[in-house]
Amino acid sequence: MAARIFNLLIVEDDVDVAEMLTAYFRGQNYEVYAVNWGEDALKTCRTVRPDLIILDIRLPDIDGFEVARRLRTNQRTQDIPIIFLTNRRDRADRLQGLQLGADDYITKPFDIQELRLRVRNSLQRTTTGPLTNPVTGLPEGNLVDERLRECLGGSDWGLLAVAIQNLNRFSEAYGFVAADDVLRAVSLMIHNAMRSAGGTNDFIGHLSMTDFVLVTHSKDLTPLEERIHSRLEQSLDYFYPLKDRGKAEALEGRLNIQLGCLTASDGPFKNLPELKTRLKRQIT
Repeated sequence: MAARIFNLLIVEDDVDVAEMLTAYFRGQNYEVYAVNWGEDALKTCRTVRPDLIILDIRLPDIDGFEVARRLRTNQRTQDIPIIFLTNRRDRADRLQGLQLGADDYITKPFDIQELRLRVRNSLQRTTTGPLTNPVTGLPEGNLVDERLRECLGGSDWGLLAVAIQNLNRFSEAYGFVAADDVLRAVSLMIHNAMRSAGGTNDFIGHLSMTDFVLVTHSKDLTPLEERIHSRLEQSLDYFYPLKDRGKAEALEGRLNIQLGCLTASDGPFKNLPELKTRLKRQIT
């Protein structure tokens, strides 16, 4: 079984330090995203939910404490581990960071090997935690991987991927709460469609924060796809405030739904990563 690749977000305004950390952790087989501003960190978390954040306190716009506070007050990001990496050595600063729910607090200059171990230990603690999405309550991560892995040994299954496109732009325009409402509404509509057009053993979970995957019988795949597509397309305009309804089609980066299918007959699939890659290609 392939080892999971974790997503790290590095928030550091010192370009040299940011580049060094990015190169080092990519060499350690992490997927790394790096930004230099606090607001950019918050925007990144809307589209790519990191598994852990390495966060500097002194940033050009809002400081790291404010970034952490906003992350902790949002349901989608409240459980992401945060390691503060900073020049500040005062006890008051360390206490403030810990009060905000930081998992660790490391002062510069730092030992890169020590940082690596602290990152590893923090991720080990969190990966044994909840396996459901904090917004929709649907399975994600290992629970989804286990269900998809069962398909590799089967011969009569169908997968339907449902992607909500441009949700990050919607969130920027109308806020986190409105975007979370879209996620919950879409998940409920998909679930209702599965109840009426799918089978009793069907499964729904998250491929990512904005992408869903449905596991069903191959004979149910087409009617399920048609029902979900029709229901979601009819609803897109109603996710917008009243003042913008009726003109959502003209909005740049409007909400859109993309669906893609995969069946056992599209294989064979050598392993889970290949299956997931092929499925994600259907919605990109």
